[in-house]
Amino acid sequence: MTSPIKPPEGNWWEQPVNRRESIWLGLGVGWALVLFGWMSAFTRIGDQNPIGETYDVEEEDLREKVDAFKEEAEQREDGAYVPPGDDVYVVGMRFNWDGLPVVLETGKEYDFHLGSYDVQHGFSIRPEDSYSQQINLHVMPGNEWVVPMEFDEPGTYHVLCNEFCGVGHRGMHGTIIVEEGDNGE
Repeated sequence: MTSPIKPPEGNWWEQPVNRRESIWLGLGVGWALVLFGWMSAFTRIGDQNPIGETYDVEEEDLREKVDAFKEEAEQREDGAYVPPGDDVYVVGMRFNWDGLPVVLETGKEYDFHLGSYDVQHGFSIRPEDSYSQQINLHVMPGNEWVVPMEFDEPGTYHVLCNEFCGVGHRGMHGTIIVEEGDNGE
C-alpha cells in the first residue's frame, strides 16, 4: 500500500517560503501576540480574576489573627460570626475552615484574609442553589492572601475545599450567610 500523501521531491526543507505562506505565518504570530496581550491585560484591569496582596506569615501568627477575629466578632446563636469591620479571616485546616460560618451584608466590600495552617487547600465559593456561579482560589500554608469580595445577592454560599487534602477532604465545607444590608441608607 502506498501513502496518499507523496513527499515533496528534492531538498524541500531548504526551499524558500512562499510569500503568501509568510503572510499567513505573520498573521498567525501577530494574532497570537494580540491574544496573549489581551489575556494579560484582562487579568490586571478586568473584573475576572481576584488580585490581592499576599504576605508571608507563620502559622502561629495566622492562628493569633484568626483567634482575634473570632473574639472581636459577634457570635450568633447558630454559631456564625458577624465581623466587627470589613476584615474576614478564613483559614483552611484538615478538614475544616477556621473562621466560618460567617454572616455578611450585601453591597459591602470585605477583605477576606485567606490562608492554610497545614497543606494546600482549594477555596471555592458558590451560591447554595447554583453550580455554575462560583469562584475558585487556592490557599497555601505560609501565606496570607487578602482578597476583596462583595456579595450582591443575599443567601447561603457554600465554601468547599476543591483541592484534595487528605482522607477527610470530602467533608471540608463551610458557609457564608449573606443578609440584606442597609448599604448606608
